[in-house]
Amino acid sequence: MQDWLKMSAADLGRGIAAGEIDPVALTQAFLAAIDSHPHRDLIYSEVTHARALAEAGAAAERARMGLRRSPLDGVPISWKDLFDSAGTKTESGSDLLKGRVPDQDALVLETATAMGSVCLGKTHMSELAFSGLGLNPVKATPPCVNDAEAVPGGSSSGAAASVAFGLAAAGIGSDTGGSVRIPAAWNDLVGLKTTSGRISLEGVVPLCLKFDTVGPLARTVEDAALFLGLLEGTTGPDLRNPGDLTGKRFGDLQTVVQDDLDPAVAEAHAAALLKLQQAGAEIVPLEVPELVGAMGLSAILYTTEAYGLWKDVIEANPDAMFAEILERFRSGAQFSGSDYVAAWARLEQARVIWDRIAAGFDGILLPTSPILPPNLARLQSDHAYYVQSNLLALRNTRVGNLMGLCGLSLPTGTPSCGLQILGQPDCEEALLRVGASIEAVLAE
Repeated sequence: MQDWLKMSAADLGRGIAAGEIDPVALTQAFLAAIDSHPHRDLIYSEVTHARALAEAGAAAERARMGLRRSPLDGVPISWKDLFDSAGTKTESGSDLLKGRVPDQDALVLETATAMGSVCLGKTHMSELAFSGLGLNPVKATPPCVNDAEAVPGGSSSGAAASVAFGLAAAGIGSDTGGSVRIPAAWNDLVGLKTTSGRISLEGVVPLCLKFDTVGPLARTVEDAALFLGLLEGTTGPDLRNPGDLTGKRFGDLQTVVQDDLDPAVAEAHAAALLKLQQAGAEIVPLEVPELVGAMGLSAILYTTEAYGLWKDVIEANPDAMFAEILERFRSGAQFSGSDYVAAWARLEQARVIWDRIAAGFDGILLPTSPILPPNLARLQSDHAYYVQSNLLALRNTRVGNLMGLCGLSLPTGTPSCGLQILGQPDCEEALLRVGASIEAVLAE
């Protein structure tokens, strides 16, 4: 039974379909593991025992009758603390929303539940999702599976920890600048960033609506594909026979994203690309000079929208916030409306150029994060270290958000070092198929 806690969600679903795994017993195993885990309260903000067991019971009955609603019907998962869930606290990691209890589920949670998923509870996160580090002194900072003295990555920090520590079959998170892919990379998981607008944000506490996306943190690419389907109310992309890498052409992005790499990250990236080449892929060094200017627009685009959405709530109770997050929000006040409009116009021009350049590739490759997980204690005592670490952590993943792309982070086999694959907008199906092929090569 304990092996269930480390199995892929797809394998758990197949076990349920075959009558080998009872959804109630499976859910009880996860709940028992959560409740007995020393990091329970650092990972989960709320554990929804009654809901989970009720949903598992219904899944067991459907399985018995041959009426399963999806390949993941009966599989227990966690949800980041910014997805509204009826009758359960949803505070987005902030005391600004302390005691907030929605009366209905977010649409994406409602959809996943209708497809048979089992909600184990809500996971901790960076405050209001505005950090790539996962440090949250206001609520809780989940552990990193590879380094007990480091942060786990954010903002979907608890989502990653719930999976990495065997306390959920997958975690549903959000990605505005890298918040799925960074914690996935630092905890050796698969993280899928979906295209902006593909999955509903109704009932999801916002940060930047033009960049916010929903996506899973999972054990395998197959799981990520199945969860994409679950979140959309479908069976998900077909990954059968994805093929090998012979003849596949990838751009190895050089501009910005390979500056100041941690030596371990640089070595892991080079080793991963070599494996892909040996498997028949063509790797082409790629420069996109327009990316430099686009990256420079981040401060205007992100902070202006974030502060615009949250200004009134923040300024009514600023002392309730983690000072580093408060400062980042307030930095959005320095830009004018005309600055913001001009920045979006420039970004749209850069996106056109990116799309033209990237069209000739099966994916664009880059390290998920240029750094390894930073030290927790130092982040709390050294302001300059915090700011530098947060900006670096988010730098490479932010390319995908700024360019409006879908993205996938895969473990390289080197702890906390991920390989990121960027695909074209709304091309998650193609991205996941090529991701499955790459996953197989990296695992050899």
